[in-house]
Amino acid sequence: MITIVLCGCGNVDITKTSWTDRIPGRRFFCCPNSGSDCGTFGWIDPPMCQRDIEIILGLLKDKNALEEDIEEYVQMLRDERELVMKLRI
Repeated sequence: MITIVLCGCGNVDITKTSWTDRIPGRRFFCCPNSGSDCGTFGWIDPPMCQRDIEIILGLLKDKNALEEDIEEYVQMLRDERELVMKLRI
């Protein structure tokens, strides 16, 4: 069963995920109007223990490093293809 919650503004709440270092990966609901002062906010997920937080932060760090590596390799491949095209002329 899906529960629809209305914020103080009368809008349907939205679900977001916190990705701060203090609270990574914890979902919450809030008002869809980002500048609103209606005060609608609540946690969907229970708090995590410190060990879980450290594991998530480590995995995020590794993921971000891998994504940066991929971007570098893609750029290197583009540069090499461009060089090959120039050498063929």
